[in-house]
Amino acid sequence: MKHPSSDGSGAAPADPPPVTDALHLLAGAGVVAGGAGLVLALSGSGSPLRGPLALFFLLAAPGAAFAAALRGLDPWARGLVSAVGAIAVVMLVAQGMLATHRWSVDGGVITVGAVSALAFVLQWSFRFRARRKRMGKIR
Repeated sequence: MKHPSSDGSGAAPADPPPVTDALHLLAGAGVVAGGAGLVLALSGSGSPLRGPLALFFLLAAPGAAFAAALRGLDPWARGLVSAVGAIAVVMLVAQGMLATHRWSVDGGVITVGAVSALAFVLQWSFRFRARRKRMGKIR
């Protein structure tokens, strides 16, 4: 049974489009898969899912950080730039570890995760500061 809306018109509130629900479900599944990949990679598990889920984490974490920073782009361009940026981050981390003779799987996973988290925090802080500046709370 649908409840009447609070605006007094008696009409039922509009349901969100089903595509939005599917995208949120897909995003949640991606977060779970990435988290499982992180845990499996760092625990040294012998699971056959360790490789694919760790690879998913290594590409999804920096890709999501790039996508969050590029909100103004067309969705296809945003996806393409995010994918290419994620591959570049993983390759740069691997190249840096090889150049310094500090190669380790755990170190690579932790470094990619840290770079991704730093990118998320930086873009969030820039947006927060810009919003406060627009509201007149920062000079």
